[in-house]
Amino acid sequence: MSARVLDSYAESVADVADGSTVLVGGFGMAGMPVELIDALIDQGAKDLVIVSNNAGNGDTGLAALLAAKRVRKVICSFPRQSDSWVFDGLYRAGEIELEVVPQGNLAERMRAAGAGIGAFFCPTGVGTPLTEGKEIREIDGRAYALEYPIKGDVALIKAHTADRMGNLVYRRTARNFGPVMATAARTVIAQVGHVVEVGGLDPETVVTPSIYVDRVVCPGAQEA
Repeated sequence: MSARVLDSYAESVADVADGSTVLVGGFGMAGMPVELIDALIDQGAKDLVIVSNNAGNGDTGLAALLAAKRVRKVICSFPRQSDSWVFDGLYRAGEIELEVVPQGNLAERMRAAGAGIGAFFCPTGVGTPLTEGKEIREIDGRAYALEYPIKGDVALIKAHTADRMGNLVYRRTARNFGPVMATAARTVIAQVGHVVEVGGLDPETVVTPSIYVDRVVCPGAQEA
């Protein structure tokens, strides 16, 4: 089944429900699907659980979604940096929940969801507050914590180019979490800068196959 190619950000996120777990690509602002997030703000979904590398930068993109108070909980690796004042203010006021997940674990938990893995053991964080309450098992003389997959209802990701089937190519570090998030969500929406005809991408450069992508959004593109 081919992805739907849309030219409307609003249409692409129209069915995101209240309470959804939304995987949001980006490493800081690199690869963040800002226009999709803005459309989600306008759409009005609330009580969201956001899974992302960090908790927003400045006042745009993910930070704007937090400022609109549409997010109940953030699951991320880096909740605080010099420009994370929106999240910082909400957290200090007790208006948002936080689950800190080491970056490698974050990626692996989403990869596990996409691969159908029920759980896995990982040594990262053992002996720290990050693994309190988790099952700990000794394997080959080393302590490991049991980690569970992170599944999304929706993934919002950004790629450089898509073909009309939904195959995706990324640009350098903007790739970051996009590929694992695309495998871990029920509905995957990809914001792209270019859409080419089927056959217009070198198959060797495709990172995310179309089987994982439900909607491609590119202003000016017509639905395939």
